[in-house]
Amino acid sequence: MKTRSIRLRSLSAEAAAVLLALLFLVPFYFLLANSFKPYADILLDASSLPKALRWHNYTKAFDVMNFLHAFRNSLLITVTSIAGLTLFGSMAAYRMVRKPSMYNNLLFTLFVAAMVIPFQSIMIPLMKVGSWFHLVNNMPGLWLCYIGFGSSLTIFLYHGFVKSIPAEVEEAAVVDGCSPYGVFWRIVFPLLKPMTMTIVILNSLWIWNDFLLPQLMLGRPGLRTIPLSTFSFFGQYTKQWDLALAALVMGVLPIVVFFLFLQKHIIEGITAGSVKG
Repeated sequence: MKTRSIRLRSLSAEAAAVLLALLFLVPFYFLLANSFKPYADILLDASSLPKALRWHNYTKAFDVMNFLHAFRNSLLITVTSIAGLTLFGSMAAYRMVRKPSMYNNLLFTLFVAAMVIPFQSIMIPLMKVGSWFHLVNNMPGLWLCYIGFGSSLTIFLYHGFVKSIPAEVEEAAVVDGCSPYGVFWRIVFPLLKPMTMTIVILNSLWIWNDFLLPQLMLGRPGLRTIPLSTFSFFGQYTKQWDLALAALVMGVLPIVVFFLFLQKHIIEGITAGSVKG
């Protein structure tokens, strides 16, 4: 009886999890189904399946938003920002862990405290400082902003993971004649791979889909990312839902494939970082 009760509870939990997963997939159904419909059918019945696969929405949206150019901008911004976050975050966290001092502890506390500050509260000061240093309307300025805003979480995650790496491994490398930089790049950084993949995935999802910061920093049409190009389908008096939904599918698809391909590394990085030694 006890075994049967456990099985029933397990089946009930699995059924609830499946229903919850289906509930979260409902918005994706509306997005994908309506991306193939003409505008009139979307207004008539948004929940129905498309009568035919209308690829015209995708081809027209592809041309109108200049998708390849927007994709290149989004890819360049994401890759460069992630590279900066990974290099800066890993080195800073390693230094704070291996060289404990009052200054490093205070600095780590400030990074953690910065995680609770909402972006909306610093938008106006950010634009003023960006204008002073000529960081507006150019990609390097946006890269610097993403590295700054993403450093808090990145350093926090790396900080916990570095503690799980035995210091004896580094001491053995020093005895063999390895320099401090060699110890980090040859010994420590390869061991950080699980957490590095986790940080890459989390920050890529954020940067690729971000709308507000590029909207503030990039005013020139030639610098538009995919979210900014998609927003061009929503005017003051008209909303081109048929083209906008197709553009959303094209914009979301690359990052969804990237996430599904690397999602196992999130659990691997979290579990590896939770074990000491």
